[in-house]
Formats: sequence, C-alpha cells, structure tokens
Amino acid sequence: MIPFAAVLTDLDGVLRHFDHAVQADIEARYGLPLMKTAFDPELILPPTLGQVTEAQWAEAIVAALGGDDRARQAVAEFMEVPFWVDEQVRELLARAQQHVPVIIVTNAMDTVEEHLDRLGLTYFADDLVSSARVGVAKPDRRIYEIAAERAGVAPESCLFVDDRLPNVEAARALGMTGVHYRTIQDLAAVLG
Repeated sequence: MIPFAAVLTDLDGVLRHFDHAVQADIEARYGLPLMKTAFDPELILPPTLGQVTEAQWAEAIVAALGGDDRARQAVAEFMEVPFWVDEQVRELLARAQQHVPVIIVTNAMDTVEEHLDRLGLTYFADDLVSSARVGVAKPDRRIYEIAAERAGVAPESCLFVDDRLPNVEAARALGMTGVHYRTIQDLAAVLG
C-alpha cells in the first residue's frame, strides 16, 4: 500500500524526455546558443505563465538569435526535437494510480495538452496542473497547493516528484514528501 494520498509528478525530465543529442546537433550545425537562449528566464517565463504562446516564444528566440533565416531555421528544428515517454516511469505511476490520484504538475506552455496527446498520455493522469493554465510556475508554492486541492488531499499527504531540486525543496517546504528524480530507482524506492 502506498503511504501517500496522492502522487504529484513533473512531466519533463521524469515522465517525458527530449533527445538532447538532437538538440546538441542543431546547436553545433548552426553555431547558435539555442538552449541558453531558449531557456533564458526572460524568454521562458512568459510562455510558462501563459502570457504568450509557444509560437510567440519561438519568435522571441529567433529575434534573440539575430532574426535571420539561419536563426529561423535553427529554431524551427529546435521546436521539432523528438520526445518520448519513459515507460518504466509510466508503469510505476500507473500502479500508484490504482490506489491514489496521480496529478501531472508541470511548468509548460499552451501546447502541453497537444504534447500529451502525441505521447498517448491525454487520459493518463487524473488531472493536469499546467503553469500556463494556472498562471503560476514551480517553485511558487501556489502551484503545489493547486495540485493538492485538485487531488482532494492535504499537501502533507502528497508525494511530489521532480528532476529539479529547487522544485522538490519547495514541495518539501509545504510538508510534501519530495523525491528528487534522477533515475528510475529514485521513484521505485518510494513507489515500489
């Protein structure tokens, strides 16, 4: 039996993974700092909070990289980097879901539902708490509170899983049990 009333899990870096080799190849071929630019807080925060769309974010990256055809092509390729589901993580979460709600809590953009559909995860979780939809992003305490509310349980009864330690620490500060995910063993240790 699982000693938690709900499992709250991150999407990227836990359940979904991007092909970092393809990302590195795009950067090398174009000679552009795509990752550093795309994930600059000034560029990534507005789409993560739902203030602009993913398409507008892509345009902002193009502009920050010089706005020429080379930048536009590099960003177009970057936006199509393959991603996939970690089937071992999905299996562990599905087993937990037989006993408690599983909620995806993600700093995402307006396209997250489309991405979940492409991954075959549209109906996987009991709920989705997307920063772009609720207007707050991890590690803001409010997104954790929203997730616990949607699960119908107290924060102290939740297991929270994320690959970013600051997000895990924020969950722990609310009384949640936090797992800093690096490998499947980190999750298996608490979910079996």
